[in-house]
Amino acid sequence: MAGLVQATDGNFYGTTLGGGTQGWGTVFKITAGGALTTLHSFNVTDGAAPWAELVQAADGNFYGTAGGGGGYDNGTVFRLSVGPAQFIPVTPCRLVDTRPDRGGSGPIPGGTYRNFPIPQEGGCNIPTTAAAYSLNVSVVPPGQLAYLTIWPTGGEQPVVATLNSLDGRIKADAAIVPAGVGGAISIYATNTTNVVLDINGYFAPVSGSTLAFYPLTPCRIADTRKDTFPPGLGVPHLSGGVERDFPVLSSSCIPAGINAQAYSFNFAAVPYPALGYPLGYLEVWPTDQKPQHPVSTLNNLTGTIVANAAIVPAGTSGEITVFATNDTDLVIDINGYFAAAGTGGLSLYGVQPCRVIDTRKVGSGQPFSGTLSPPVDVVDSPCGLPAAAQAYVFNASVVPTGGLGYLTLWPDGTDRPTVSTLNAIDGWITNNMAIVPSTNGKVDAYASGLTQLILDISSYFAP
Repeated sequence: MAGLVQATDGNFYGTTLGGGTQGWGTVFKITAGGALTTLHSFNVTDGAAPWAELVQAADGNFYGTAGGGGGYDNGTVFRLSVGPAQFIPVTPCRLVDTRPDRGGSGPIPGGTYRNFPIPQEGGCNIPTTAAAYSLNVSVVPPGQLAYLTIWPTGGEQPVVATLNSLDGRIKADAAIVPAGVGGAISIYATNTTNVVLDINGYFAPVSGSTLAFYPLTPCRIADTRKDTFPPGLGVPHLSGGVERDFPVLSSSCIPAGINAQAYSFNFAAVPYPALGYPLGYLEVWPTDQKPQHPVSTLNNLTGTIVANAAIVPAGTSGEITVFATNDTDLVIDINGYFAAAGTGGLSLYGVQPCRVIDTRKVGSGQPFSGTLSPPVDVVDSPCGLPAAAQAYVFNASVVPTGGLGYLTLWPDGTDRPTVSTLNAIDGWITNNMAIVPSTNGKVDAYASGLTQLILDISSYFAP
């Protein structure tokens, strides 16, 4: 019923009087090329049947009114956060553990979803002003879990998957999730499962206390299997039950003289002394800021090679501390860092989770190995990402036809780096969050074996 407003990001925003999840109207975004994204579906409590056009304020947020809904069904005033946000690190903290023996409310029943109001969870002191959360999501299913999906509460459930556990193992996957209505996120599970949520930071509207993101060409920081790395970043392996500090700034991957306050890493646990040796869990925190109760970064109970991304606040002298319950080797790759805003610093922009590519539905749908050709064209995908984006936040999933040693994602137009994004040597569907820089709207992918590749996007970094 109302006109569109063109926002500072170049896209157009508007409302619909009806439609959406419950039929009470939506807020939507549409690009100049016609790519449409539903950003929010009204549910009567937060409003219904909006008539007037939106207004974008100086803070980057959109404001509007709904003709119905609210406490007395006489309408509401609402705010939709779509402006830039930057990072605020927190000491890793456990938000949610649904396991009844850990004090939780019980598993999410299969085929249903549950809302989690993050500012109210776990005593982690996350403010209601948070625009997005940097989470580690773990599932503890009693059996097969086809997939789990996370999205901002109030929006339509997207056709994406955050992680899969078809063999019923405990698995973890990092995720940056925009905050929904009341600061909540929604989690859907195809099969009954317990869920554990840990947080290592959040994104808030840009201010003097927020940190910008500085992307780096993916680079290997540490490998405890090798003696060619600087002291503290190579051999020996991690000993079970023993904390170990990693002097991150000793690596040549990090520009000299920076004052990084958090890092964007990918961790890979390699069983020691050989495949088949399990690892209960791996925990990472900023040195001298140990969590008051355990959190986890990854689990490797089956003794395969397991990778998971994590944003880790920097501790004393830029160091991080790692604890493993069992002996294991560890590989650490970096793709960027967070520091005070300055030249080259980027902010986060959230989007409705969207599928950028599924190679099963491209061309003849055949799996690939080696370098994917052509590269993944993110900016021209149906998700309507702007050309200004300089790094993408993906959830990467592989569906291998057999054992897949590793998959690597990196910026198109550059040489393939000696890093890995995920590993699936046991041949199971595997997922991992990946922050991938880009200078031309495209990213490259390399697979060491035959596999299908799925990339879902939840946000991006841009000036």
